[in-house]
Amino acid sequence: MRISTTSCLCPFLVCLCFIQKCCGVSHHVSTKVPSKNQTKLANGETEVHHRPKRGWIWNQFFVLEEHMGPEAQYVGKLHSNSDKGDGSVKYILSGEGAGTIFIIDEVTGDIHATKSLDRERKTHYVLHAQALDRNTKEALEPKSEFIIKVQDINDNAPKFPDGPFVAMVPEMSEVGTSVLQVTATDADDPTYGNSARIVYSILQGQPYFSVDPKTGIIRTALANMDREAREHYTVVIQAKDMAGQVGGLSGSTTINITLTDVNDNPPKFPQSMYNHGNFLYVPESAQVGKPVGKIKANDEDLGINADIKYSIINSEGANMFSISTDRDTREGILSLKKPLNYEKKKSYTLHIEGMNTHVDPRFSYLGSFKDTATLKITVGDVDEAPVFSMDYYIMEVYENAPIGTEVGTVTAQDPDIKNSPVRYYLDIKEEGERYFKIDESHGIIRTIQPLDREDMPWHNITVMASDVDNPSLLSHVPATVQVLDVNDNPPEIATQEEGIVCESSRPGQVIQTVTAMDKDDFANGQRFSFALPSHLPVNPNFTLKDNEDGTASIIARRRRFSHLTQELYELPIVVWDNGEPSLSGTSTLTLRVCPCQRHGRVRMCQGEAFLSSAGLSTGALIAILLCIVILLAIVVLFITLRRSKKEPLIISEEDVRENVVTYDDEGGGEEDTEAFDIIALRNPAACGALPKVIINHHAEDNAKQTTCTIMTDPVKCTTLHFCNVK
Repeated sequence: MRISTTSCLCPFLVCLCFIQKCCGVSHHVSTKVPSKNQTKLANGETEVHHRPKRGWIWNQFFVLEEHMGPEAQYVGKLHSNSDKGDGSVKYILSGEGAGTIFIIDEVTGDIHATKSLDRERKTHYVLHAQALDRNTKEALEPKSEFIIKVQDINDNAPKFPDGPFVAMVPEMSEVGTSVLQVTATDADDPTYGNSARIVYSILQGQPYFSVDPKTGIIRTALANMDREAREHYTVVIQAKDMAGQVGGLSGSTTINITLTDVNDNPPKFPQSMYNHGNFLYVPESAQVGKPVGKIKANDEDLGINADIKYSIINSEGANMFSISTDRDTREGILSLKKPLNYEKKKSYTLHIEGMNTHVDPRFSYLGSFKDTATLKITVGDVDEAPVFSMDYYIMEVYENAPIGTEVGTVTAQDPDIKNSPVRYYLDIKEEGERYFKIDESHGIIRTIQPLDREDMPWHNITVMASDVDNPSLLSHVPATVQVLDVNDNPPEIATQEEGIVCESSRPGQVIQTVTAMDKDDFANGQRFSFALPSHLPVNPNFTLKDNEDGTASIIARRRRFSHLTQELYELPIVVWDNGEPSLSGTSTLTLRVCPCQRHGRVRMCQGEAFLSSAGLSTGALIAILLCIVILLAIVVLFITLRRSKKEPLIISEEDVRENVVTYDDEGGGEEDTEAFDIIALRNPAACGALPKVIINHHAEDNAKQTTCTIMTDPVKCTTLHFCNVK
């Protein structure tokens, strides 16, 4: 059997047949000629193998896609060697599309396609052919498989699945800088013809951009494209199949290209000179550190490429003003570094420089990327408060100075040109007693009452000054008055406590060392002198020694002090200071006599030690002892009353549970060693027990039961009592 296809359907099929023949593909396979296989041997000879006859040797059928004719498209012909042309052979077709897409003439074996096929949906169909005897229904040949391939035609245009596109490229880029690569796809068969061979071209966007026809890479085509001149571009790219030939299908896409900014523009001040009508006015009352004006240089770039740093480059302006950059507005903010004074300087000239902070070295050929401008600042005159000659005043005055004594003087002056007179005041809002007043015209401060250094050594006051013409303008200055010391306080003994004189003191023994104190202030240190009053007779008990170091020692002049004879002694002591003039004071020291005991190096009176350790006075101790005596008397009285109310005991017989042992025999002391033999007590068998006796005792509101066992020693007249009270 053989399979044949038509060779004259159309010129296109004729070309296909020619290609197939050139490729060695035959649609006619005959079984009349034996098949041969040849094998080349090692010696160069060829061995021929003969195969037996087969009824089916298949090849591929081809059918064009998208057939639009009115009749079914002829695919090919099946023919069996058993077919004699008499119609006795029946051809049957089965498999994919059999009976629906592909039909076969049962007699002739012609195969037709009844529907238009799309290669992009299905590229081939697998079918099975069989030849039967029409009369016997027996298979003349075994079932065989063959393939019908759908032949591609150029019926799909290229497409850009990801379009439209957005791309960016830096401005001022060199020619040929890659921007973006676009890729189109074609559903046609890339292995057959040029149906899927795509060529790219640019339809819109020239002369700024170009596209590689093979790769689809878009590149810059024009040098020095400036974003500040034009930022956005629209480029249309076309993809055409059939290698761009006439008749090919095409598709296009749009690319929106934006030029990104680079620092290719230096900052520029709108004016190089700001004077006359464009000067900056700043009143002299402007606060230091506060903004007083602003200036701005323009930069056409964006983002960090437009960041500007401002600076004052001349010393006249830099000494008085500072400039900083506002990050949001990119303005230069001017601030004061020092106070302005219209009366001293009425104007300033500032040379201000604005420079980019991020410079691209690729564009250094364009310039220095900075600009300068000159700004004139005019200082405005303001009516100002008076100015004191000093920021802080310290004055001195002696204590006890007469009322009206001059303490010091403050001065203030009107800084304005008119130099208005000044009036002085003390701040009356300050709390506390007032000690000073001030002369309104001359600023002289005087006392209005005596001052005491020991009471308040320092006084803080606030002085105010105002213009006579404008009293609302006030200035303040602090002043401190130090009260100087005068020797107006006599010295005195530092301690008020009693001294201790031990009864065992000897003549010449130091009883106590005393010191003095003085409220006055001595710059070179306090020095005191001590002595006993000269107008009194010589003290027979004690004397005083000045140690010349600010202390004095009390020394005993006799022995055998007794607190029973005299417990307290009073010793007057006179103390002098070293002031000018020298002052003296007399203090009386009390000395107490008492027995002493030694605790290391310290002597303490026994009575005083007890009281001091207990923390009690003598009166408190007597009260405590009295309370104890009263409590003891109450307890004794209570016990006596209880005993007087006891009733006679009633004896009854009961068992003894627990025993209390008492012994009622009296001995004769150490000499009566033979009166009682204690061995009998250690031997219970030596004594016989008497009958148990139960003694009942009844009180008024309760009953107590006492059980006693009396034991006796038959040798010794000794009794033992064992009692239990319940």
